[in-house]
Amino acid sequence: QVELVESGGGQVQAGGSLRLSCAASGGSFSNYGMGWFRQAPGKERKFVAAINESGGGLYYSDLAKGRFTISRDNARSTVYLQMNSLKPEDTAVYYCAAYLDGAVSMSSRKSWGQGTQVTVSS
Repeated sequence: QVELVESGGGQVQAGGSLRLSCAASGGSFSNYGMGWFRQAPGKERKFVAAINESGGGLYYSDLAKGRFTISRDNARSTVYLQMNSLKPEDTAVYYCAAYLDGAVSMSSRKSWGQGTQVTVSS
């Protein structure tokens, strides 16, 4: 089972940027699609962005398009989420996920990290 550890969260003012990282261990990283999700207090966890095994396929939710960029470094077993033009409504715990069935798919089994808090102040 792949283990995931997120980092890079923190507090930033509106309009600022953060880059989240998710380091994987214990599995064949390059065999997994990877994704980022977020969960605000009292709300459901929502999909943010995903990237396929090779990095050639990118998927974004409407909330991320134009502001967030997902990327991966298979040599470092790490996936990143660059977040620009942050808004207070982006405040949430951000979770990294590995799509254990390989391809990026809503129905795929997933392995989750512990999450990293992002707080955007106005």
